[in-house]
Amino acid sequence: MNKNKGIKIKETIVNHIMNNKKEYIIVSLIFIIGIFLGVLFINNIQEGAKEEITTYLNQFVEKMKNNQEINNIELLKTTIGQNIILTIIIWFFGTTVIGIPVVFGVVLYRGFCLGYTISVSITVMGLTKGISFVLISLLLQNILFIPAILALAVSGFKLYKSITKDKRRENIKFEIIRHTIFSIVMLLVMVISSLIEIFVSTNILKSVIKYF
Repeated sequence: MNKNKGIKIKETIVNHIMNNKKEYIIVSLIFIIGIFLGVLFINNIQEGAKEEITTYLNQFVEKMKNNQEINNIELLKTTIGQNIILTIIIWFFGTTVIGIPVVFGVVLYRGFCLGYTISVSITVMGLTKGISFVLISLLLQNILFIPAILALAVSGFKLYKSITKDKRRENIKFEIIRHTIFSIVMLLVMVISSLIEIFVSTNILKSVIKYF
């Protein structure tokens, strides 16, 4: 029974992506551009700013090495709160015809943050340790988080295209409800990614940080 459910969920996801592949390609390209911009940004900032970033990251690593207490519940609340705000922003601007550039801007910004984090880690720790740090601290949660953000943006983009093609009130109402339900589902996925980040990735990082 569970196997059949798993197969149906997989088929649903694949069909959703295939039915919206043009939108996913556009949104994914925007995200990738954001990553490249984040990587390039760290290479062009002033030396003083780079030193501040280096100090901050080194202090973070030292705290982890010294096993200083981290309030996981507070971190979880903060992360989930940020995800709720992010979802509301994408949902809201996705429901307005003129708001789709904001949705794309959010995707670009999230890509920028990821690229910036990767670049900083490698710059401060070196290639091997930097990549290891990124994989341990970012990979697991982003397996869920990144697709959820892209899917949210695609949902908003699809709503925008639907409204511009068919401006009947019934169609707009239906598409907004669909977009709202989809946004709630993606928010739940992002909450799961937050749980993984705080309770899985952080604990793995604590156990291997002494080697950095």
